[in-house]
Amino acid sequence: MKKASLLKVAELAGVGIATVDRVINERGGVSPETIRKVLRAARQVGLKRLLPDDTQQPWQIEVFLSSNGTWFFQQLADEFAKIADRMGYRKIKLYRTLVSENPPEKLAEKIKKSSELRDGIIVYGHDYPSVHEALLNCHEKGIPVITLVSDLPDAQRFCHVGINQYQAGRTAGLLMSQSKKTPGDVIMVSGRFDFSAHIQRIAGFRDAITQRAPWLRLREVLAGEDESHKIRILLQQTLQKSENIVGLYNSGDNNRDISELMQQNLVSDCCYITHELYDVTRNLLKDNVLTYTLDQNARQHAVLSTELLLRHLETGFQPEMYKDGRVNLMIITAENMD
Repeated sequence: MKKASLLKVAELAGVGIATVDRVINERGGVSPETIRKVLRAARQVGLKRLLPDDTQQPWQIEVFLSSNGTWFFQQLADEFAKIADRMGYRKIKLYRTLVSENPPEKLAEKIKKSSELRDGIIVYGHDYPSVHEALLNCHEKGIPVITLVSDLPDAQRFCHVGINQYQAGRTAGLLMSQSKKTPGDVIMVSGRFDFSAHIQRIAGFRDAITQRAPWLRLREVLAGEDESHKIRILLQQTLQKSENIVGLYNSGDNNRDISELMQQNLVSDCCYITHELYDVTRNLLKDNVLTYTLDQNARQHAVLSTELLLRHLETGFQPEMYKDGRVNLMIITAENMD
């Protein structure tokens, strides 16, 4: 075995040539994380020799989720914990890390650090240069990254797992057009304007209403930014200006505030559509305040992303970017809640 080949492995793995030698020849004294890193690098450079079996070591996977406290991300964290428990510590060692969405550089630094320690990464992130740079860093090291919920189409990711957000918005628009056949105003409340999921949902909703229900008048989008006080102020101003509100679509959170304002302003017979099934939306559906909620299916996000990543690590499977990672959107009404 040529020393030059070992040097390539050492450089790619970020370790010394002595460590590579210990791993390749199974001399011990090397951590499981480093063993995996060296063997991954050896395969990547095409080292021509029989490599040790690393399947006895659990796969090290880190999941980065938002710490914004919304139900969906709390549920996602719980679902990943259940997966780790079900598979057992001999199969997988899963780390769940909650990171604030701002500043994005904080997430980027954590991803880079994780790429030195883990076999694979699952991340919820947004379209910022620092995040793109971090994913490129993972790609160059041979660490597969799956983007979750919000896609980064121009980034170096291995696969995306999530619903089609634009299609979700169009689905909400279709439901609205079928529910309201007479002229009236429709209010749109958006979550963070700098998050692609909300941009795509609002765009899909707007396009569907424009094409399918020209009798409905779309009011200016309320940029609530998922902030309670801002949503209350903007929505109150709009409700006072409109005499014929027949529909409301909320792409984000704060449904309790929205429903309270609608009731205070005596808005009745309104088709109200939002996202996710949790305690607030469940109660609003039961009370006939909310008409539909479009649920992203947190469990399927967790299961599918973990299965795809493990399949790749174990067999080299290469998924189709969107087909294999597609999550099915669920339309929930008062009649089909679990």
